[in-house]
Amino acid sequence: MRSAGAMPPAQETDRVVLVDAHDTALGTAGKLAVHRPPGRLHRAFSVFLFDEQGDTLLQRRATTKHHFADRWSNACCSHPSPGETVTDAAVRRCREELGVTVADPVDVGSFLYRAQDPASGLVEHELDHVVVARVVGEVELNTDEASACRWVTPAELRAWLSSGREPVTPWLPLAFAVVERAGLPAEESA
Repeated sequence: MRSAGAMPPAQETDRVVLVDAHDTALGTAGKLAVHRPPGRLHRAFSVFLFDEQGDTLLQRRATTKHHFADRWSNACCSHPSPGETVTDAAVRRCREELGVTVADPVDVGSFLYRAQDPASGLVEHELDHVVVARVVGEVELNTDEASACRWVTPAELRAWLSSGREPVTPWLPLAFAVVERAGLPAEESA
């Protein structure tokens, strides 16, 4: 178990955008600082990538992640840097984590949540923007970020989330609900 202060050195100096509940920027703070209990509200994003068949990519977070390690989540999650748009940050992080180019990224909504990781003690308190995009090219995982990935249909993801069969990140069901409210992906033909 990592202590609440144990983060990779780069994350001690990375800056994230502090926000209020309406996503108004209030300043910046260090990534480590905002995740220490009790957690400070900051801007984040969760990306859902879809292929030509309408399947979505899930990733299993690397065991070395500082919080919610080794859990399944959506394709990519992170924080925009100060001055960076959510969609630009999503494109950048998909390239860094998954080795893919994305097309047509769209911010389809957001939600507010707070969750504490029981293993590390770190806290996620985020206003999370949900970005959907099409994947271009083959996935080449950055194993510092993700240990595995798999493509699932939206119906398979719904069933997976309701079954509780494998641990998922606390934001995955919340973010997927935003995707579904936006009418994406289109329902599969019967």
